[in-house]
Amino acid sequence: MATSTLTTQRSSARSTIGLKILMAVSGLFFVFYVLAHMYGNLKILAGHQAFDTYAHHLRTLGEPMLPYSGFLWVFRLVLIVALLAHLYSAFNLWSRAGHARGHRYLVKDAMHTSISSRTMRWGGVALLLFIVFHLLQFTFRSFYVGTAPVSSPAAMVVAAFQTWWLTLIYVIAMIALGLHLHHGTWSAFQTLGFTNSAKSRAIAKGAGAVIAGLVVLGFLIPPLAIQFGIIK
Repeated sequence: MATSTLTTQRSSARSTIGLKILMAVSGLFFVFYVLAHMYGNLKILAGHQAFDTYAHHLRTLGEPMLPYSGFLWVFRLVLIVALLAHLYSAFNLWSRAGHARGHRYLVKDAMHTSISSRTMRWGGVALLLFIVFHLLQFTFRSFYVGTAPVSSPAAMVVAAFQTWWLTLIYVIAMIALGLHLHHGTWSAFQTLGFTNSAKSRAIAKGAGAVIAGLVVLGFLIPPLAIQFGIIK
């Protein structure tokens, strides 16, 4: 009986480690994607033509080996797989943590955790909803905000962020993303064994803060510049 219980515990521990590694790797992939996406968004600062040229280049990348927009769809499929892996590991880990932790420790734990770590769960859910909203608006163009539908990607972005409430939603979402990245980057480095010394832990924490700050700033510059009339 004791041997069976010990075997079950070891199997559960290995499974938990596997889920953490899956979450860390998929999370770091999203960090790479977010930084690349941020770079693309900043092209709007160079003008409509620069942004439209960048958007067109993404659709012709890989031709003639790939069809028009082929690279984008391959990359989107990889993103979907990474997202499903991240969500699967996250929900399973949160469920296990909830069962393992006693209610009497909840207040004590909350006092010793940062804001970014405490908002990981619901912040992640909010980000998932925002991603769906963002994709419907800019990728699938299921709806338009601002002026009538336009064919130019740059014109569509400018028209959208001239609307104050959309800019506000974007600001809130980017703050949530920054908090998520701040704790998530640190957790990923810790899971992958990159925090075995005081120096490496400090570097990991610093990297999380720098990435979070850079992403929030980089993503908010274009919509705020549009909202305040700097980009027209």
